[in-house]
Formats: sequence, C-alpha cells, structure tokens
Amino acid sequence: MGKFLNPFTDVGFKKLFGQEMHKELLIEFLNDLLVGERHVEDISFMNKEIVPESLGGRVVIFDILCKEKDGTRFIIEMQNQYQDYFFDRGLYYLCRMMNEQGKKGPDWNYRIYPVYGVYFLNFRLPQLVKFRTDITLADRDSGTELSNKLRQIYLSLPFFTLEKKDCHTDFECWIYLLKNMDTLERLPFEAKKAIFRKLLEVANVENLTPEERERYDESVKAYRDYVNTIATAERISREEGKAEGKLEGLAEGELKGKAEGLAEGNIEGKRQMAARLKKEGLPLDMIARCSDLSLEEIEKL
Repeated sequence: MGKFLNPFTDVGFKKLFGQEMHKELLIEFLNDLLVGERHVEDISFMNKEIVPESLGGRVVIFDILCKEKDGTRFIIEMQNQYQDYFFDRGLYYLCRMMNEQGKKGPDWNYRIYPVYGVYFLNFRLPQLVKFRTDITLADRDSGTELSNKLRQIYLSLPFFTLEKKDCHTDFECWIYLLKNMDTLERLPFEAKKAIFRKLLEVANVENLTPEERERYDESVKAYRDYVNTIATAERISREEGKAEGKLEGLAEGELKGKAEGLAEGNIEGKRQMAARLKKEGLPLDMIARCSDLSLEEIEKL
C-alpha cells in the first residue's frame, strides 16, 4: 500500500475532490484546468444521483457533481474501464444536467446555466488522440464558439507522459501528481503552490479514519482486481491470436466477453460480490459502479 491515496480508486478520487471540508482542492484544480477561460470562486456539492422523470427511466450517478455561485454545473468523472460508448455517455451526462434545469409551467424562458463535463480517462478512446480534448459549441467553418452552455473536457491520462522536471504549468503539476500519487514517497511541487501542500495532507493514507481506511482498502482491492483482469485478458488475447488491436484488445467481441467474465463473472457472481460489499458497508453507488448492477437490484440483496 502506497503512502498516498490512489486517485484511480473510487474512494481515493472522492476523498480528494468530493468533500466539502476540502473543496478548495477541486476549486484550485478547476481554476488551473480552465485558466484564461473562467475563474471559480466557490462551489457547492449537489446530489450526484439524478432520478428519471418517468417510471422505468435510467438513474444517473455521477462521481462528483457541483455548481458554482453563478449556477454553472460541473460533472467530474474518473473512468478506469474502457467502454465503447463512453464518448456518447459523456454527452448524455451533460444533456441530463441540461434537462434538470427545465422548469414546469408557462413562465420558464429557457434560460439555462453552463454545464461542464470533466472526464479523467485511464484508457484511450478511438476518438481522442491527445491528452486533452476540449469540446465546445462552435461554428463549423470559422471555429468561433457560439455558446458556453455545453463544455466537455476529456483528459486521456495514457497520453500524459511528462516527467516531474518537465511540468511547468500548475495544471501539468496536478496531472503528474494524480497520475503518480500512489507510487511517490513524497509529493513534489509543495513549495510551488500552497494547494499542493494541502493535497499532500489530504492524500496521506495515515490521515484516514479507521472507517475511511477500511473503505479505501476495499476500493484499492477492486481497482487492482480490475487491473489484473485487464492484464490477464490481454495475455489470453496474445496467446490465442485473437486480439484485433482495437483499444488494447478489449473493445471487441469474444475478448471483451472474456475480460468481463474474468472481472465480474456471471450475473450471479455480480450479485454475490455486491452482497459482500454491501455487508461491508460500502456506499451503494460505489457498489453499483463495481458490479454494474442497478441500485434497485443492490437494495434488494
């Protein structure tokens, strides 16, 4: 176990960026991410579960959902598992938050607040060929931004290869720290900016309460199981000669089925795993993300 939190785990990521008492970490990160575009003064965390309006609709659970004082919404997601349609999913998330702003009755004038989707991806999507991809609503010919209401920022971490000595901007320092945090003996850059000293304090595993440590250890185990599953699936694909080369051999057909089977087993295996995690007292939204079961299914266990 490393000295500092692994931000790729569900518990680690939300400990760093999803707590009211440490919200200055998220505020500073957003300001360094959006330097020259906007300045975030304060945020308030929102209910991250969006319930559908109609029976049978899909519940959406965000990693982190917050809003600025001017009404701007921020969706912050850490995604470790490759999904064929995650690019579409990111857009769907923003559309759901747009829809949530609608008001019933004849007096609503269609005013909506900007929605930002900030997506950390611990894999490569075919559509994204560089570390940072910014998407705006712009004119196709001139490239002129026509509206700031919908913004997507994809951070494809496998493309970020800077070493510590090559990190010059505060944003580059953030990404270096997040990508390497759980392997470091001490966090660099703490003399560069006060917020990095705060990050060192919050990220130190020794500062977790016993309850937080238990949840974190379980989260690390789930993350390591996933990483090992991916490695096993890649080995099998090489041995059998069935890797098609599309996103490290995990995106197509039989190999994907093997990866999912190794990671989660059949549906009964998912339920058994979810039941164990529920018994350990883990949050239901985290169990849903680990098992791919719905909250309704988990509540019945």
